[in-house]
Amino acid sequence: MPTTILHKESLIPGRTSKLVLDAPQIAATAKPGHFVMLRVNECGERFPLTIADVDAEKGSITIVYLVMGASTTLLEALGEGDSILDVCGPLGKATHIEQGGTVICVGGGTGIAAMHHIAKGHKAAGNRVIAIIGARSRDLLLFENELKAFCDEVLISTDDGSYGRKGLVTELLKERLESDSVREVVAVGPVPMMQAVTQTTRPFGVATTVSLNSLMVDGIGMCGACRVTVGGETKFTCVDGPEFDGHKVDFDELRRRLGAFRTQEKNSLEHHRCSCHDK
Repeated sequence: MPTTILHKESLIPGRTSKLVLDAPQIAATAKPGHFVMLRVNECGERFPLTIADVDAEKGSITIVYLVMGASTTLLEALGEGDSILDVCGPLGKATHIEQGGTVICVGGGTGIAAMHHIAKGHKAAGNRVIAIIGARSRDLLLFENELKAFCDEVLISTDDGSYGRKGLVTELLKERLESDSVREVVAVGPVPMMQAVTQTTRPFGVATTVSLNSLMVDGIGMCGACRVTVGGETKFTCVDGPEFDGHKVDFDELRRRLGAFRTQEKNSLEHHRCSCHDK
């Protein structure tokens, strides 16, 4: 159904934005880990975005997106008061949250926003939550203040050393695994980062959950486009996930599938830009 944009905020100008949407039915049942499928207009494709936050009292959900293709470019053109044609959700399986112990939530890029909702859920359950977030530079870092509002600790790394520790999130993670008793690690972000996190946690035997961003068409398990291999079995991210045991995910296959339509995605964006220019 059409959904009104209540608030829009540019987090990284020209690159990443946050939308607060009027979606009372979704907000009433959405839990950490859930996602929505959006279609901007009648000519647009359906695409998934993980819910970054929920306000059930106000009936709103928050989503964060990276402007990188035709669909997110169309979304970026909308402003407060405009409507998105379709927003379907909540979809997927909610994060499995157990009470007790320390949970480290690792986020990179726009995945930090999705990780925020998961970390919030763990904190609400009474867990000690350590957030580790990273970006190439300080100006690309997201949701630091939002995480500091409830996390027990927020550790930061940047590739260029412009903020926090210079280096990778996995270096901070390894230090904490060596010094703390950690029950679970959750990672949300680029595929290489999530794979690196699982490689870091494996020697410690710590349960590791990753939220996958495989290609998706319908979001309800009918098309099979989002299939991934987990523990040698085929799973569908939209209905079996999006969260899986990171130690069992075939990341190499996931990376190949994510790049399968890169040429078509580029052509679609160029076509959209040319169409806008002609108008």
